[in-house]
Amino acid sequence: MSTVTVTLPDGSTLEVEEGATVEDVAYEIGPGLGSDTVAGVVDGELVDKHTPLREDAAIEIVTPSADEYLDVLRHSAAHVFAQALQRLYPEAKLTLGPWTDDGFYYDVTGVDLDEDDLEDIEAEAESIIEEDLDIQRELLDRKEAFERYEDNEYKQEILETEAAGEDPVSFYEQGEFYDLCQGPHVESTGEIGGFALLEISASYWRGDEDNDTLTRVYGTAFPSEDDLEEFLERRRKAKERDHRKIGQEMDLFSVPDHSPGCAHFHPNGMRMRRELEEYVRTKNEELGYEEVWTPELNKAELWKPTGHYDAFKEDGEMFAWEQDETEYGLKPMNCANHAYIYGDETRSYRDLPVRFSEFGTVYRNEQSGELSGLLRVRGFTQDDGHAFVRPDQIEDEIVDTLSVVQDIYGHFGLEVIYKLETQGDDAVGSDEIWDEATDALRSALESEGLEYQVEEGEAAFYGPKIALNARDALGREWTIGTVQLDFNIPERLDLTYVGEDNEEHRPVMVHRALLGSFERFMGVLIEHFNGNFPPWLAPEQVRILPVSDDNIPYCEQLQAELSDFRVEIEERSWTVGKKIQQAHDDRVPYMLIIGDDEEEAEVVSVRDRKEREQKDVQLAEFREHLETEVEQKRTDVTFLV
Repeated sequence: MSTVTVTLPDGSTLEVEEGATVEDVAYEIGPGLGSDTVAGVVDGELVDKHTPLREDAAIEIVTPSADEYLDVLRHSAAHVFAQALQRLYPEAKLTLGPWTDDGFYYDVTGVDLDEDDLEDIEAEAESIIEEDLDIQRELLDRKEAFERYEDNEYKQEILETEAAGEDPVSFYEQGEFYDLCQGPHVESTGEIGGFALLEISASYWRGDEDNDTLTRVYGTAFPSEDDLEEFLERRRKAKERDHRKIGQEMDLFSVPDHSPGCAHFHPNGMRMRRELEEYVRTKNEELGYEEVWTPELNKAELWKPTGHYDAFKEDGEMFAWEQDETEYGLKPMNCANHAYIYGDETRSYRDLPVRFSEFGTVYRNEQSGELSGLLRVRGFTQDDGHAFVRPDQIEDEIVDTLSVVQDIYGHFGLEVIYKLETQGDDAVGSDEIWDEATDALRSALESEGLEYQVEEGEAAFYGPKIALNARDALGREWTIGTVQLDFNIPERLDLTYVGEDNEEHRPVMVHRALLGSFERFMGVLIEHFNGNFPPWLAPEQVRILPVSDDNIPYCEQLQAELSDFRVEIEERSWTVGKKIQQAHDDRVPYMLIIGDDEEEAEVVSVRDRKEREQKDVQLAEFREHLETEVEQKRTDVTFLV
């Protein structure tokens, strides 16, 4: 019998018979590992432990101590929810129910559910967990599978698409419940230690607005009740920090119905955005970028040679239309325009690197059900940049960019997580080019001594990238910026430079966004800081609070002396206590309280948003400190430390 070679995480290899399962491999390594096996990761894909190996593969064994175990557990929890739902509502029709980063969801129809119904469904799910039902895989021939779902057109569609090549077809059963599923799952429902249903929303079959409207129920699960309680507490805190709620309270932005997925920045929000723009401009100048501007409206022909047209149009993400027999579109990215500028003149090897930056607004047609404040939008402005470099300049270019990234994220108190995303199934260009580009990114990360994770198959179609993720104050991870290497677009657009040998050579293109988009980054910052922004970024840095109207002229004098900062005077006829409370509610970093005593002595009383206070402060002392805070971009108020 023929054999296959499996490569283990430590790089060692093992020869096993073709058709051996993941579990067989685990037992081959050791009986203890075999008995602990829950699932496997084969070439980056999480699979059932009974999955046979037909060809050489990289394999990891998933046990209860592995990170992937939580995904497996939550997949089983989705089935527990579905079983509980059908016990209470036999008419409920199931569609899809995957695990997610935070738990799971299941899209259902045929039953009218609201938030009040979740408590009963959750109680029934808890009963199923207590029953400790065995979860077993069953294989049925295709005819039997279709007969099982003769009244469920959604499962039939799955049988005809995702499961089109399967015979027999994989099901999982627990008690009286069964579901069409590839797995993997835990051994029994009793392994679920903590279970909760979270919320209900509307969804569309397969995320397409033209399809049926479904009901989506979100839930989560953990190995223990303590883990669940910890998650629910984090979720409660996250809800308090919701950027949509804080954005309204602080009058930062709105997303009105007439511009779905496109934010309106109000004066307060625009003050923040301008600070971010100027900060990024400074960093771009450090890196040698020249700022450009390119139009949002272009002929669709611009994006066809690069592959963007096919990629975005196929997924329905491009806003495009025909006019006078010509197809136009709103740009979904800036790189083709920047490549045009590069190619508009002859370049010498001495000119490179050539670097263009742009605060470029782009549009992508996200499904309406996926839109979420500033975090998921249709129109957004990237702090985009593209560098055209010689091959011998690649590593230095990436290293310099990564160095600036560390500096930027540090000013926001965000931990950077680096992820190297490698070639996916939709990649364009040769494997050789992809390997060369991936090795260059890996080399830059390692030369900087940066720890990174490898995300197999996750890169965009035109080149490998370093995803710049950020971990916020609640420990949540956000995808923000990117540094991407591209050998393909220069080839496709025939971009060249004249080398020292007077021959034409191909440049390498580096795509990078330091913050990602201003919309998403601001949404992350709002939640990260809970609206308590660093003084340099706060829309209002100082609020002067006159004790009485008689003190307003002196307050105006102070405001003039602090004209380099964003300073407002609270002139409403309120008590001082109410003025202080309002400034706290508005998350203003500093308050200057001015009464007759302060005016007579020509001093100020300083109070910060942490409720610390100091009287008889010379204005010059406060101004000098605030200048330092702003210049150094400190993340919090420090005058009264």
